[in-house]
Amino acid sequence: MTEDSQRNFRSVYYEKVGFRGVEEKKSLEILLKDDRLDIEKLCTFSQRFPLPSMYRALVWKVLLGILPPHHESHAQVMMYRKEQYCDVLHALEVVRFVSDATPQVEVYLRMYQLESGKLPRSPSFPLEPEDEVFLAIAKAVEEMVEDSVDCYWIIRSFVNQLNNKYRESLPQLPKAFEQYLNLEDSRLLSHLKTCSALSRLPYDLWFKRCFAGCLPESSLQRVWDKVVSGSCKILVFVAVEILLTFKIKVMALNSAEKITKFLENIPQDSSDAIVSKAIDLWHKHCGTPVHSA
Repeated sequence: MTEDSQRNFRSVYYEKVGFRGVEEKKSLEILLKDDRLDIEKLCTFSQRFPLPSMYRALVWKVLLGILPPHHESHAQVMMYRKEQYCDVLHALEVVRFVSDATPQVEVYLRMYQLESGKLPRSPSFPLEPEDEVFLAIAKAVEEMVEDSVDCYWIIRSFVNQLNNKYRESLPQLPKAFEQYLNLEDSRLLSHLKTCSALSRLPYDLWFKRCFAGCLPESSLQRVWDKVVSGSCKILVFVAVEILLTFKIKVMALNSAEKITKFLENIPQDSSDAIVSKAIDLWHKHCGTPVHSA
């Protein structure tokens, strides 16, 4: 038996007995031991496999540029990040924009607004749509990351990635969704068109909020592994798989309003299976992309 076939045999065996990802975890640990972390290899790993939860925050921080590739700089850089966090928070407290009673996700929003020069004149001003997106993402990250400094920097960097790196790609995702749904189930797509539902699907929830508030965090973080490491197109396949999973229910609904309302509040118990199938669909149609949008 060759080395590759032995490894494949072990992987299949591990998966059958419930140790899926044992070898992947070892591979990641080897990558993380390098004095200078290889960003390209970490991206490739994150695109191919789900990140082990114990390493997810570290890998995200490196891929989002919060931490540099050099290990020896990590402690010092995080010290600077913490100082910046405390300075911004203190500034908001001084001008009485936040207090001890302010919900933590709103504190993160005000910090982000102050740093990006978008702080409104009063906390009572109504939120902009982009603020609502930020809060949805912040609520999700807060459930994934315990440390408040890490949490803020991950939210900040993730939102910046959406606004900058994916700025031109995100508006194209509804069209890609239609294309891939047609390939997977043209009858389902025809039903959406007949009901005039295609233009009214919850695209903002899916593609601007990246399913924050739609999928539970345990499933969501597996999708965001792919977004953080270079592919926002995974979001299209999660949306397609949601439609395929709930096809019978959606086909029974005959109005755009009912279809949209259902898709905005899908049952949570299928989310792990939806994400797994969506990742399989993504690999089927796109191979294993690295840095692709």
